[in-house]
Amino acid sequence: MQEFVEAGADIILLPAPGTVPGITMEYVRELVTFEHSLGVLTMTSIGTSQEGAGTATIRQIALMCKMTGADIHHIGDTGYPRVAISENIMAYSIAIRGVRHTYHRMAASINR
Repeated sequence: MQEFVEAGADIILLPAPGTVPGITMEYVRELVTFEHSLGVLTMTSIGTSQEGAGTATIRQIALMCKMTGADIHHIGDTGYPRVAISENIMAYSIAIRGVRHTYHRMAASINR
């Protein structure tokens, strides 16, 4: 991954723990720590259809991603109309930010 940074990458995409066989929270945490030492941001991503799983699974993945220290969280687009199921987006957000912050961000105008 150092080659990507040397080539100019600002953000390194990593699989979310539990979404790819063998990708554990501890392993992703090691990668995040390494990438941060190089001065870049990290993004964990659910991109292997788990975004269509039940909300309990989404909450577990979200908390593991937060525990890795990743800077950005991404939930993929496998869903009914090629958008993650809205219940899962909400479950992910509440798991990492809490109810008050999630609702505040939902209600905030983009024109403020």
